[in-house]
Amino acid sequence: MATLDDLLKINGVVAAGQFAADGELVDFKAKMEMSREMTAMTAQFCATVTTMFNTLADGYARMSKINWVPQRGWMYAGGDYTVAIWGNRGVFIETAKADFNKLFEVLVGPR
Repeated sequence: MATLDDLLKINGVVAAGQFAADGELVDFKAKMEMSREMTAMTAQFCATVTTMFNTLADGYARMSKINWVPQRGWMYAGGDYTVAIWGNRGVFIETAKADFNKLFEVLVGPR
């Protein structure tokens, strides 16, 4: 599994972190300035969205008869940045600089 330092080496990645299921910040590293309040809110946001996708994946899998579980990761892009989450770790990446193939390779690992 890639470390937060490994994730920060990917072109365009400005922050990498790990969060607990309850939204607590476990670990965080960044190349940009982010306040403690911002990192805590980000961990809560990521945990909440992950929980929402877990619920949606389960319901959609049952209704569609297509296997969507377990939910493993998600991405959101808006403005100039993308958030990419895999499990309980993720990154903030400048979308214009992102190499999503490299990001997936490092964040997810061998498949």
